[in-house]
Amino acid sequence: MSTIAAQLTVELADRRYPIIIGNHLSADGLLLDDMIPQRDLLLVSNTTVAPLYAETLTAALAPRRVVRVDLPDGESYKTLVTVQRILDVLVTNRFGRDALVVALGGGVVGDMAGFAAACYQRGVAYLQVPTSLLAQVDSSVGGKTGVNHPGGKNLIGAFHQPVGVLADTSTLATLPDRELRAGLAEVIKYGLIIDAGFFGWLEQNLDALLARDAAALAYAIHRSCQTKAQIVARDEREQGERALLNLGHTFGHAIEAATSYQTWLHGEAVATGMLMAAQMSARLGWCPAPQVERLARLLERAGLPTNATGLGAAELRALMQIDKKVAAGHVRLILLKDIGAAVLTGDYPEAALAATLSASTA
Repeated sequence: MSTIAAQLTVELADRRYPIIIGNHLSADGLLLDDMIPQRDLLLVSNTTVAPLYAETLTAALAPRRVVRVDLPDGESYKTLVTVQRILDVLVTNRFGRDALVVALGGGVVGDMAGFAAACYQRGVAYLQVPTSLLAQVDSSVGGKTGVNHPGGKNLIGAFHQPVGVLADTSTLATLPDRELRAGLAEVIKYGLIIDAGFFGWLEQNLDALLARDAAALAYAIHRSCQTKAQIVARDEREQGERALLNLGHTFGHAIEAATSYQTWLHGEAVATGMLMAAQMSARLGWCPAPQVERLARLLERAGLPTNATGLGAAELRALMQIDKKVAAGHVRLILLKDIGAAVLTGDYPEAALAATLSASTA
């Protein structure tokens, strides 16, 4: 039996969509009926998630026509070649503009399914059914879709909002510990950028989250989605405030690209990137050193990496130069004035960035 723990709405200028958080939601046919008027569905999953949850979801979607495509699992497959597979299935099965794409999986599946939906016949609807903590708190919300390029992370994509997000927390029971910890990096991010009270809650409740306490996880997911929904509502196309959601990502994306998207999980790279941003902020005299130490302790307790030892500082700096926040050739970064107070800035001495990269890769 499904249980809804929380529900909120992403309010955009010309449309709105729900985020529903709870247990066994992907098996609730009545809930899905309310969300999905379409009759022709493409279910996009991967070879890890599909054997666990695709049949349950397909049964709940009956009697609609459901065609399924299972993609290879991993960030290294987040490419145009893989998206072509999704598009081929849509074309082969003669899906029309009234079709719906359902993304069942983590952030990689959601990003690619959403991008395929944005491209097919110039845009069809899609539903996010995220199965990882990272996807439930971050990538499934806000309409960013896309794929990686060998030269950089998420360089090819589109803004395409889903018709809804169904965060089925029961899927977290099968999530590997490493993936759970990686998802916590994005949860911690929300406390850092705008919500110092939530950061304090995470310090007190981290053990419960790591133990997969249902109430703690539902609260963390709801609080994270609430923060992101509010920011996206104010800045859907990332013209200003939404860029704060990328705290640690410019550093993190460079780490992922430098290792060909095969060594680090996205959340692990973001964790190290957030600490690098905090350390650079301290170098600039912005963020007090004790607050940086609080972040380092929390990341270490969460079992997340806090340095990029073994990577090259010069290579990371070059990869950062093609980040999407680069303006007039200058890398803009999200830095911290304090926990809960992030800022987007390009006004910093290059020496501070160089010192930060050198210290983290030493």
